[in-house]
Amino acid sequence: MKLDSQLLKAQFGNLFESNLLDELAQVGHYMEVEEGFVLMRPGGYIRSIPILLSGSVKISRSDADGREALLYYLGGLDSCAMSLTCCLGRRQSEITAVADEKTRLITIPVEKAEDWMNKYPSWKQFVFATYQKRFDDLLGAIDQIAFHKLDERLINLLKRKSKQCGCSVFNITHEELANELATSREVISRLLKQLERLDRVKLSRNKIELLEAVPH
Repeated sequence: MKLDSQLLKAQFGNLFESNLLDELAQVGHYMEVEEGFVLMRPGGYIRSIPILLSGSVKISRSDADGREALLYYLGGLDSCAMSLTCCLGRRQSEITAVADEKTRLITIPVEKAEDWMNKYPSWKQFVFATYQKRFDDLLGAIDQIAFHKLDERLINLLKRKSKQCGCSVFNITHEELANELATSREVISRLLKQLERLDRVKLSRNKIELLEAVPH
């Protein structure tokens, strides 16, 4: 899809100045990716910065043994603070970014992202707001690990997924949930069965239905 200023105005509203939208239309690259598409891997150099238009992207970090820990999710009109840091600092990526569903996004060349920091106040504000949002997400993740039991962390993860996708049924395996919470599949299976007995979830093959209401 070819980008133009009017299309971007419909997507971003008054988030950015009109001159910035004109430049974004000229240099931005539109992408549509399917669930499971890997946008970023550890060790790679990031050449562009993504801004999501719709869908969601899971940001996670792995240890030397390949165990994965969820950091946060990106949603519509979100960007990734990790990619901003790596791009602007010329650092290698330390995270994995995977599309959690079909996702539409625009990628921006890193040199433009740097130039716009001094040129457009709205871009600088967007970058700072992105850092603040991701910092809040990471604080929430730390709070979950430090102050909540694993069953609470599991139900909170399901609620976050429900809010992110606007749905209550997830096509996800116990293994995938275990990876996101940095624990074993057996532990997750046991906790899910306990939650099912409490009528908080309903389980079927590779599907989990969240029965609790999610605040909006």
